[in-house]
Amino acid sequence: MRKFLCVVFVPFIYSLHYSQAAKKAFPCYDLTSVLKVEPTALYKPHIDASKSFGVQLLKDSKTVQKYINNGKFHKIKKTGKGYRVQKLDYSRAYMVSKAKTTLENIGSKFSKNTKGGTFTVSSITRTLEDQCRLRRVNSNASLGISSHNYGNSFDISYVRFNNVLKYNPKMEMALEKVLKHYANAGRIYYIKEKQQSCYHITVRNY
Repeated sequence: MRKFLCVVFVPFIYSLHYSQAAKKAFPCYDLTSVLKVEPTALYKPHIDASKSFGVQLLKDSKTVQKYINNGKFHKIKKTGKGYRVQKLDYSRAYMVSKAKTTLENIGSKFSKNTKGGTFTVSSITRTLEDQCRLRRVNSNASLGISSHNYGNSFDISYVRFNNVLKYNPKMEMALEKVLKHYANAGRIYYIKEKQQSCYHITVRNY
């Protein structure tokens, strides 16, 4: 009987200790340090555009929920015309209205240009805590403020089309053509991120 209790009780204590330690570790960012990191010249327009929507820096789930409750953030469907949203482990499928509409328009135009093709959205809105968790598995994640932290940015993979993970230069070219169209129209900024194999897109407050 004692051996049985030991087997059950020890993991329980370990689990309790781990959850308490994890609680103390959060938030796992130092806001003062984060704010000191200057964005690059290429990235600064993304940050400036993000701040123009009147959304405060998203620190945690509570902040995101506030914007959902007051109607500022809108749910992004898992699938839409021309796009799919992959399983999001480090971001949330909510954005400001203009960003949601722009994503849908990009998807629709891409679908039309590729005769029914789809691209994959790999990341959407992140809190600072989400970003911190991401850095634990990906050291390339931003150390400073990200435009994802304001609810108007999303990433599109350029190696996954029609739900197939495979390099497809024809589809990538079609996607970039659509992105250039919206960038030239003053609707978005975008950066091709080679380490993440994605286009980082920030919607402007047009």
